[in-house]
Amino acid sequence: MRRSSRTPFLVVAAAGLFVAACSGGDSITDTGATNPPQTTTADGSTPVETLAPTTSVAPDTLPDCPTSALADAAGTVELTFWHGMTGPLGEELDSLAAAYNASQDAVKVNLISGSYEETYDKYLNSSQSSRPDMVQLPEYTVQGIVDTESVVPVGKCIDDAGFDLSHFLPVALGAYQTQGVQWSMPFNVSNPVLFFNKKVFEAAGLDPASPPQSLEDLRAYAQQIVDSGAAKYGIALDSGFDSGGGWYIEQWFAKAEEFYVDGDNGRTNRATKVLYDNDTGVELLTFLQDMINDGLAVNVGDNSGTGYDNLLKLADEQQPAAMTIATSASLGPVLDVLGSGQFPQITGDDVGVGPMPGPGGAPGALIGGASLWIVDKDDPVKAAAVWDFITFLVSAESQSEWAAATGYVPVRDDAADVEPYATTLANDPRFAVALAQLEASPEGLTSAGPVVGPLREMRSVLAVAVAAILDGADVKASLDDAAEQANNLIADYNARNS
Repeated sequence: MRRSSRTPFLVVAAAGLFVAACSGGDSITDTGATNPPQTTTADGSTPVETLAPTTSVAPDTLPDCPTSALADAAGTVELTFWHGMTGPLGEELDSLAAAYNASQDAVKVNLISGSYEETYDKYLNSSQSSRPDMVQLPEYTVQGIVDTESVVPVGKCIDDAGFDLSHFLPVALGAYQTQGVQWSMPFNVSNPVLFFNKKVFEAAGLDPASPPQSLEDLRAYAQQIVDSGAAKYGIALDSGFDSGGGWYIEQWFAKAEEFYVDGDNGRTNRATKVLYDNDTGVELLTFLQDMINDGLAVNVGDNSGTGYDNLLKLADEQQPAAMTIATSASLGPVLDVLGSGQFPQITGDDVGVGPMPGPGGAPGALIGGASLWIVDKDDPVKAAAVWDFITFLVSAESQSEWAAATGYVPVRDDAADVEPYATTLANDPRFAVALAQLEASPEGLTSAGPVVGPLREMRSVLAVAVAAILDGADVKASLDDAAEQANNLIADYNARNS
């Protein structure tokens, strides 16, 4: 399959180009303890690590997925697939779908694109008859889609087909499990990583081969960079709802092995309240505020203007920052644009990538990106056809192509042995950082991230608080106010979906 050309991620704003590269009841373990993984069997022989629920949804209450039903189809099955990949990422997905359509004549997939938010809102506001056969949605939509009672769990297809999950990343699968059910199939996996300017590190006397691992290291590196005059700022921070103002806070709680919401992050019981207004949250946001106040960090805002203001600070000729945190899915596009020479002061070779620094240097990361859902059309043939396409998209070959072209992490480890990703990793170890970060995630439900109905709205509420804190607002008061708003959102959502 030919790798398609891609529009650069870091582009001159005047060019008008933009690439979206992306984000009931209390549990007895809400203190932060984690349930051990549970071993199940996907095909009768292969052990698969899943999350251990304290409650479960009986399989016979959910729609079935008879995967062999595709053989009963009379002619080609037409599928509609709504997805959230735009720009170059959409081009790559188009390429994969075209390859699938050309490889067989049983199924033809028709793609309709939009942003994540547009696709999610469109899905929620559509009747079941007008919904697609398949939809791609980000990780913050899990509870919301489950509560629509409109999908066929992919776990039913996995069981029916005896599908081998032995090469799949347990943390990727776990992100889309709740209460013992595998609801959707991870497809485009990302997590936040540290981007840094290696030339600045060297000028400051720092080793680019040893980026900061802990928040304490991050501050020490930033201090040395600023004191040496190698860059104006150590790090560029942002307050976007799907990045520094929301998603990254969830990441740091996971690294600290603490729950973000109760109900074991909503994984075993429906979440009823947020937990980020605790001492950990206060310490974390105080740390970020102090970085700003001490001149070690610069706040670029919510990134709403271009979507990549924090990354552009690495190429700022007047007041550059040496580091920033961004999604790993940015890596491929970033290297593309720097290779084009638009920013001669920094080249692709100058960009370093390291794990996202966290409390105490703890490893791991939460899953970002999106997954594939089967919409229940009360049609076994349709469900089987969607499942067939899903198995193509998550094959080692497709994941290898996807990861090499985009910078997303493959959902399965054997994609690293298949071209073109095998050569990409061999030639550029930076593409392996996000995968290694996921593989280092501690076992347990804190590593699965929060599942709660209004998570998107909750992130927006917290982002407002983070923006205020970075501008000097009282940390505890801001978090308390955000927590109260978030808890009201949860209560209202649960009342409507109980």
